[in-house]
Amino acid sequence: MSTKVMTNPLKELQKFGQSVWLDYIRRSLITSGELQKMIDEDGLRGMTSNPAIFEKAIGGSTDYADVLKQSRESGLTDAMQVYEKIAIRDIQDAADILHAVYKQTNGRDGFISLEVSPFLANDTEGTLKEARRLWKTVARENVMIKVPGTDAGIPAIKQLISEGININVTLLFSQDTYVRVTKAYIEGLEALSKKGEDISKIASVASFFISRIDSLVDNLLNEKIKTATNDPDRKLCEGLLGKVAIANGKETYKKYQEIFSSAQWNALAAKGAKTQRVLWASTSTKNPKYPDTLYVDDLIGPDTVNTIPPSTFDAFRDHGHVKQTLTENVGDAVKVMTDLEKTGISMKKVTDDLVVEGVKLFADAFQKLLDTVQKQIGEEKQPAIDRFSYKLPQALDSAVKATIKQWQEGDKLKRLWSKDSTLWTSKDENKWLDWLGVTEDMQAHLGELKKVAKEVADAGFTHAIVLGMGGSSLCPDVLAHTFGTQSGAPKLHVLDSTDPAQVLQREKELDLAKTIFIVSSKSGSTLEPNIFKQYFWEKVSEKVGKEKTAERFIAITDPGSHMQKLAESEKFRHIFYGVPGIGGRYSALSNFGMVPAAMMGLDAGKLLDAAEEMVHACAASVPVDKNPGAVLGAIMGTLAVAGRDKLTLITSPAIYDLGAWLEQLLAESTGKQGKGIIPVDREPLAQPQVYGGDRLFVYLRLETAANAEQDKAVEALERAGHPVVRINIPDAYQLPQEFFRWEIATAVAGAIIGINAFDQPDVEASKIATRKLTEEYEKTGSLPKETPFFESSSIKLYSDEKNVKALNDAVGTDKSLVAYLRAHLNRIKDGDYFATIAYIEMNDQHESTLQKSRVKVRDNKHVATCLGFGPRFLHSTGQAYKGGPNKGVFLQITCDDAKDVPVPQQKYTFGLVKAAQARGDFQVLAERDRRALRVHLGKDTAAGLSELGAAIEQAFAK
Repeated sequence: MSTKVMTNPLKELQKFGQSVWLDYIRRSLITSGELQKMIDEDGLRGMTSNPAIFEKAIGGSTDYADVLKQSRESGLTDAMQVYEKIAIRDIQDAADILHAVYKQTNGRDGFISLEVSPFLANDTEGTLKEARRLWKTVARENVMIKVPGTDAGIPAIKQLISEGININVTLLFSQDTYVRVTKAYIEGLEALSKKGEDISKIASVASFFISRIDSLVDNLLNEKIKTATNDPDRKLCEGLLGKVAIANGKETYKKYQEIFSSAQWNALAAKGAKTQRVLWASTSTKNPKYPDTLYVDDLIGPDTVNTIPPSTFDAFRDHGHVKQTLTENVGDAVKVMTDLEKTGISMKKVTDDLVVEGVKLFADAFQKLLDTVQKQIGEEKQPAIDRFSYKLPQALDSAVKATIKQWQEGDKLKRLWSKDSTLWTSKDENKWLDWLGVTEDMQAHLGELKKVAKEVADAGFTHAIVLGMGGSSLCPDVLAHTFGTQSGAPKLHVLDSTDPAQVLQREKELDLAKTIFIVSSKSGSTLEPNIFKQYFWEKVSEKVGKEKTAERFIAITDPGSHMQKLAESEKFRHIFYGVPGIGGRYSALSNFGMVPAAMMGLDAGKLLDAAEEMVHACAASVPVDKNPGAVLGAIMGTLAVAGRDKLTLITSPAIYDLGAWLEQLLAESTGKQGKGIIPVDREPLAQPQVYGGDRLFVYLRLETAANAEQDKAVEALERAGHPVVRINIPDAYQLPQEFFRWEIATAVAGAIIGINAFDQPDVEASKIATRKLTEEYEKTGSLPKETPFFESSSIKLYSDEKNVKALNDAVGTDKSLVAYLRAHLNRIKDGDYFATIAYIEMNDQHESTLQKSRVKVRDNKHVATCLGFGPRFLHSTGQAYKGGPNKGVFLQITCDDAKDVPVPQQKYTFGLVKAAQARGDFQVLAERDRRALRVHLGKDTAAGLSELGAAIEQAFAK
């Protein structure tokens, strides 16, 4: 019996003459042994560093606490000097680890790069002085000094090579500039050779940037596609999308082959000179429509290097395609560049603009790095991990520490970042982890976000509304409630309910002529966003005319979806794309969250920077016990397995809506196969003795708007021995850190619990049941008839046969509303939870009334209680209620709509859709053997809720 040997695509690249370098560095990568492991297992042959990487590692981890502490204690306050202490130590230590590779490859590989200050990009003499100093200070033969290929940088490169200094030439986009750089290298070697020096020891790479070219060119092409007046011009532009960067790279490599086979070069090669290899940089895919390994797959060839960021590194290891592609279809590459000229897009202007932008980005990143260091040495700013603490009973604390140890010894965090599906259930989990690298990709598109946001604001739009459900709507909802209206930008609203009253209320809040509509749907086929779009499209057309309607609509959807096709055919103002490998509830930091953020006037760059700090704090190389996401996940997962599966969220009032987002993430991710975590959001705080032994409390405290009453209540919980996690959030702009922290934590908890943290089978079951009911309505004009088992003047009770029997047996001869409610509530046992799911308008009055009933149940039964409004909750807690542990007792509330609203182009109404969703929801609850009762109110919802509340009060009366 033969055993299949699994090959590592990263290692396989060596067979084609390509070396893999890592575009990343940090202290824990070096000290944890991870770097050595990558060399041994992945064939890693070098590294590159940049200021942005150091900045995130310094600001978001404890990696450099020792150097920072020493600097403070010694009175060293110059940020540049402290940074260099940090960077040079890392560069030296990494160079020492890579030195074996350097020796094995005779000085061809095994390098690590350190760049001169980006502030010197246009200063030849300053660059020379800085490069010489860094070379001497690092004092490692396998270091390269990074110098930009600017007009000022090129003469410095020639001089430095002539002095025997290894150079990594950066920021190359143009073929013409590349030729100038190779000339500088060759002339530098000739000068060094004339001195009688050994030129065989000199190494250099020319870092040619890839994905940034496609990002800019694609934007220019899309603008031309929008304004094209004929099909040939449109098709010409469409055919070039995503092809220019690769074509430019292939033509550059052809020049490399020509230059380094010339007579001039051969004379140097005879003396042992090594070619200046082309290094492909910026090789993470920034466009979700393109494969995530595109810029590795299509640039494989001899005598090249690809420096790959961690997420792409892991992706290529998992599913990279290894074959020589760099020399394939070179004729097609030539045609691409020729066709680009035909569109009127100047490649020279593109590359010139990219150099200017690149210098600015590097300089901005370097300044931010210095600012971060200055804060750390001046204020002893807490890194992300230090804003997190927890206090657990001893037995639970020991169990959590044991879990953390298992994760460290089992290298499980690395497996998570490597998208290893065996960490969960060995199904398709590896396909749903692209959220791990989304912040870096989103930062590459900040320009586009800002441009469209400015365009919308300048066009005079005063309102923006997200039409979506679940993961497509909850992050924008958090942002809208947290930040409010921003000066000079549209006010953001969210519609995520088919309740007719809610649809009408949102419409009332808008000025339709001055509203931008953001139709948000990953699949593009989700029922609610589609009917929301149909409704408002018709309303806007009536208001401004059909010819002006499309310019008021933006779509956010996955590439190739029904929504994309619809938006293209109807000529929406703009289409933003989701990432297919990111599930809806993990999409907050993708376009689904950041497009609405930009539209409402928030600084998307600042939000993403904050998130990136947490990304680096949660990196694979960070020890598990110092990883803020992993530690939280270990606590949640370990306690859930131990029976503390009711995670109670306590949020500062100013960020109260964050709980709804967390509720969806936790419930939909973990509640399945009879296991899971039940999130408890916005349950009023009580005295410690009210709570049972199945709770974990998490306090998310906004430092700029802390609530003294909450502080005291949490302290009381800790004193009483309840497990409490505290997370201090410095300000609202740090919320994206929590999005990422909790995504990591949820993935970790899911692995500990033993479920797939990325599917939602029971949500799908509810959708199927709803679809059958709506199809029935389309055929017959009515929903299937149903009969209440109890009816008063204003309230009717419904349930399935099994639940009705249980309730009738309990009430005996007392067939009253109070008796039935008492019987239903008496089904609640220790360790259960009570959930009210209300298919009514979500407003303050309704919520206040239901909160009182919720508290009454909690205080009498000492169990966790949940409250959700349908159909919104279907896309969140609906999964845990049906697929999680059978510990829920459910009270579903429906009503007769005082005013229904037709759905354009459909036979059904919004009220009918809501009714079908409620029935489908209840049907699946019954199929899952849940203890459920449905209370149906009349048209006066407020009066019906008041009567229900009074009946619940009486049910608990002695």
